[in-house]
Amino acid sequence: MLTTGSSKELGIHSGTVNATCEQYAKSRGQHRRAYLRYRGRKSLGWVPLKGRDLKREGQAFRFAGNTFRVFDSRPLPEGKIKDGTNFAQDARGNWFLNIAIEVADVPARPIRTGVGIDLGLKHFAALSTGEKLPNDRFGRRTADKLALAQRARKHKRHIAKLHAKVANARADSQHKLALDLVRRFDYIAVGNVSAARLARTRMAKSVYDASWSSFRDKLRYKAIAHGATFEEVNESGSSQSCSSCGSKDSTTRPKGIAGLRVREWACSSCGVVHDRDTNAALNILRCGRASPVVGIPCL
Repeated sequence: MLTTGSSKELGIHSGTVNATCEQYAKSRGQHRRAYLRYRGRKSLGWVPLKGRDLKREGQAFRFAGNTFRVFDSRPLPEGKIKDGTNFAQDARGNWFLNIAIEVADVPARPIRTGVGIDLGLKHFAALSTGEKLPNDRFGRRTADKLALAQRARKHKRHIAKLHAKVANARADSQHKLALDLVRRFDYIAVGNVSAARLARTRMAKSVYDASWSSFRDKLRYKAIAHGATFEEVNESGSSQSCSSCGSKDSTTRPKGIAGLRVREWACSSCGVVHDRDTNAALNILRCGRASPVVGIPCL
């Protein structure tokens, strides 16, 4: 092995050397690159380790001859500590111990209730039940403070603290929202709205502030942990098709980016008046493979 003896030379645990090599090989395969970009001084700290090398000692953990006492906000589930566990540093310089634990699979709940979710900007999400979840625009709230700090040439740590505050508030809100949906519904279908496309328009700042991909990831793993069924659905044409009769030929339907201004429209085929976002959420729900709604045409 090329890394033989490197543990003693560098003063690094052999499990960390091994885990780093595995991650390097995995990342090369994922990105199809012969070499990966070097982690420079500005890169955040990261120390991977093998699960077998981290030992529990009451409320603390022991690794490489050192004892790490952690803030235990809630007890960890019992189970084997898996590979993928690591120490990681955030933008403010704080270190966290991320522990992956092997837990028993949660059996899937029978599907009795379902919801379709249309993610947006005016409202963060519209549900097929007719509910509208507000967009709190966390980044917009702090934009003035951040601009003032940058103009005053505040220390980088002060600016990093403002960025972290926004990220934490957004993540907390998304965690609570995702958990609420998973507890209420057995089946959740979410539109696969692409942030990359909208990020090339004047809505870029709002798109990044909404953080749709992060919310979908939270919904996915919380659904698995609670036995709910999660599905990401192709939402192409969801706002342009009538959720009542399935018609796509209505002359009043919203079209393209210019059609984003159209918030309400009436189907020229069946005459039903639709709220744009609720109609899209209904179509997203009915296109899911496990949808509890029966007899409705899919897009």
